[in-house]
Amino acid sequence: MAKSVFYHAGCPVCVSAEHDIIDLIGSNGVEIVHLGNDRSRIAEAEQSGVKSVPALVTPNGNVLHINFGASMADVKG
Repeated sequence: MAKSVFYHAGCPVCVSAEHDIIDLIGSNGVEIVHLGNDRSRIAEAEQSGVKSVPALVTPNGNVLHINFGASMADVKG
């Protein structure tokens, strides 16, 4: 089964959403990507359609933008 990918930047909004996503989906069903710690994956997130974080990309490629923590421009610095 393909996993969803949850992208975030480590802000309090993102961390709170991360905990909720894990509670909802389970840690085996989602890959957590902290873009502040793994900047090499920013392009991947953007190519997937992520415009702001926190965001969840489903196995079908749908992007679910959750709340609003930071735009990708802010994440890139």
